[in-house]
Amino acid sequence: MKTLRSYEKNIAKIGLFFLIVAFASCNTLKRVEDDELLLTKNNIFVNSEKIKSEDIRSLVLQEPNSTLLGYPLRLNFYNLAKKDPDSSFQAWLQRKENREKRLVNILSKKQVNRLGESFLVKGYSDWLKKIGEPPSIVDTLKTQKSLERLSIFYGSKGYFNNTSSYDIDSTKKKQRVEINYKIALGKPFIVDSITRNISSMAIDSIYTLNEDKSFIKNSKQFDLTDFNNERKRLSELFRNTGVYNFQESSIAYDILRDTTRVNDDQKMSVELNIGNLRKRGDSIITTSEYKVFRLDKINIYPDYGFDRDKSDLKSIEYDNYTIYYHDKLRYKPKALTDAIFLEKDSLYRDIDKIRTYRRITNLNTFKYPNILFTEDSTQSKLTADIFLATRPKFSWAFDFDITHSNIRSLGIGFSTALISRNIFRGAETLSLSVGGTFGLLSDETATENFFSEVGADINITFPRIWFPFFNWKKIIPSYKLPQSRVSIGTSFQKNIGLDKQAFNTILGYNWATNNLNKNNVELLNIQFVNNLNPDRFYNVYQSTFERLNDIAADPVYADDPSLQDFFIMPEPSDGPTLTIPEGTTGFTDAILNDDLPSTPEDFDDVASIEERRIRLTENNLIFASNYTFNKTSRTSINDNSFYSFRFKVESAGVLLSGISNIIEFDKNENGDRTVFDVPYSQYIKTEFDYIKHWDLSRSNVLAFRSFFGIAIPYGNSNSIPFVRSYFGGGSNDNRAWFPYSLGPGSTDNINDFNEANMKIALNLEYRFPIVGNFKGAIFADAGNIWNVWDNVEDPAAVFEGFESLSEIALGTGMGLRYDFTYFVFRLDMGFKTYNPAELPGQRWFRDYNFSNAVFQIGINYPF
Repeated sequence: MKTLRSYEKNIAKIGLFFLIVAFASCNTLKRVEDDELLLTKNNIFVNSEKIKSEDIRSLVLQEPNSTLLGYPLRLNFYNLAKKDPDSSFQAWLQRKENREKRLVNILSKKQVNRLGESFLVKGYSDWLKKIGEPPSIVDTLKTQKSLERLSIFYGSKGYFNNTSSYDIDSTKKKQRVEINYKIALGKPFIVDSITRNISSMAIDSIYTLNEDKSFIKNSKQFDLTDFNNERKRLSELFRNTGVYNFQESSIAYDILRDTTRVNDDQKMSVELNIGNLRKRGDSIITTSEYKVFRLDKINIYPDYGFDRDKSDLKSIEYDNYTIYYHDKLRYKPKALTDAIFLEKDSLYRDIDKIRTYRRITNLNTFKYPNILFTEDSTQSKLTADIFLATRPKFSWAFDFDITHSNIRSLGIGFSTALISRNIFRGAETLSLSVGGTFGLLSDETATENFFSEVGADINITFPRIWFPFFNWKKIIPSYKLPQSRVSIGTSFQKNIGLDKQAFNTILGYNWATNNLNKNNVELLNIQFVNNLNPDRFYNVYQSTFERLNDIAADPVYADDPSLQDFFIMPEPSDGPTLTIPEGTTGFTDAILNDDLPSTPEDFDDVASIEERRIRLTENNLIFASNYTFNKTSRTSINDNSFYSFRFKVESAGVLLSGISNIIEFDKNENGDRTVFDVPYSQYIKTEFDYIKHWDLSRSNVLAFRSFFGIAIPYGNSNSIPFVRSYFGGGSNDNRAWFPYSLGPGSTDNINDFNEANMKIALNLEYRFPIVGNFKGAIFADAGNIWNVWDNVEDPAAVFEGFESLSEIALGTGMGLRYDFTYFVFRLDMGFKTYNPAELPGQRWFRDYNFSNAVFQIGINYPF
């Protein structure tokens, strides 16, 4: 007889089995009546050629039921629901005599009615219908309307005399049909001549000067898209050449040809009509000729409020601007005028107004501005009033969370930030932030079970490029939203790792070339990392300790009388174990100093371990400068067809190296130049990151990412600082490996934290809807890390050319996501499909099973 525990172990399998049986037994036609047809596919044929364009297919109003990998999951969810649960419940009550009466006596009449509304009786059917999808029954009215939309679409491309038809193909399966839409285009119409009728002389003059840029050209096939683009172009042109009140609705086109008649030439004449502005006042429609306006007076109200009286305003004149204020002007005039791109005596331009909106909003000092324009009596000049509502001088934020991990049994974290705006009267922003985490450790190797991590940062943002003795406005004008930022921060750790103490300072600049291109320069990025407890290295990096202890436990060394003080015999004992740090240090020194004989293999392994220990316990001083360029074609958060590109280059140690040629620095025992007894890092690092998304159909998205990064040490360094190195694996990388467990090269997770100075990553993911807010994904992740041109000599970890590309790991798997609208919760399951750490003939599918699956949790999509 099976025990309860054995059933618990198999409950997931049993549940999965019954779920499969339930769906397998579902009849797709369960909710399809005998006189109805289930739509399974739409086919569109244009001149007998099948059309696959998703834009054109979206014109069809009625779609087949959605599928998950070819299976109509949502339809079968719907079919599992009871058609009429209320009637079913009442029929069940009346099926046996006195059943309802007995239930009323036991539960009461009210409770019986509630039973009929309960989840088990009715609620689960409503839920299945909500997440499910009713059968897509063929609706000939929608089919005819879809055919009309297809005909209109091709008519907009110049095929005015196209003919259309459809047929229903029912030869596939019982009551399952496909609809074939057929379009015969005929000959397209060609624009033969273009004339114009423009009421305003100013408009006509501007049009003539820019006529050659028109989207509509002679001898070009008629396309309604060209006409829409031309209307948009003309509207932007006029509004950027002084006609501030121009309306796109004033533009109309007349086709001077009967397009219903078929002729051999299929040519048409087009007339452009631009009327005058129509104003509505006192129910009488009048017309006013469009004119060109110049800006005459620009007024700025930096502390505007609807409840304030304008009569007591004070004012000053500054650089052709008039600034009105109450009591005291809290801003430097230049800080205000630098954000305004409307200039006295210049032509009105819409682009200047848009840039002003963006620049003022970007200052983070004012709310969204309000700009009003008033015509003077001559109808040729404008007065611009710019009303600015200030944000609060101070704002404060506080966050609190509770954490748990395999190292921290309990952690309580907090962070708080105080923001002060306009601190120097130039729209600058000061941010003071403090945060920390405190709690209990689950790490038994720590001397105490309490840990703490605290940090603080000071950030100042200037709304301009701040650089002495250089006028950056000529290179980076204000409409590119330039900012300078200075930050100073520090953090302290206790009982975490090696108990790091870190200091950092950044002087950086950022600006936008346009809405899609972003630039970031960190002229100085100074980071100092001080390891307060380096003797805990082997306590923290247990894998490295086990490698060293395995060598030391060999009887050749363990039985040597000179090494006996370096070992203990723990209970229960698997053999002699090195003490930390006396034993590890003593054994390493004995091997490397040739105090006792060792094999060449053991000597190399110990030397490699000691090199890693020195590297990870040494203090770091990084004086770096970097530049990052970001470009994207994404226009909104709902845009699922876009690309993005990021390029970054960083150089460290150049400034200090130059100073060392003038001032002689001290050197350590390795000959490295030091600053305050710390050798400074010197390297060059570059990264390329490209992401591309394709919107396939019906929320199905194919996403691709490629990444390449390399950091090369030189001069004062023979390795890259740990904080600047690369690692493989994790929820945003190769999901078949845990973070830091992949590579380098063909090595097999030999350290607790495996890292290197070169990385290649390729990711491909197919994303699709499942039901409701649940989404699914199938992915393939490839990549690895290697050491190159540094002090690592292990051939298995070093990139040696194209032959090392055979060490690119491949992980495949599937994922489940839940969309909370503001963020996406993600669970991925990865399988090691190609593992370069295995022997060459055993790398494919060796660990491809559920017992070796790796589960990753993440927030939002990985790329």
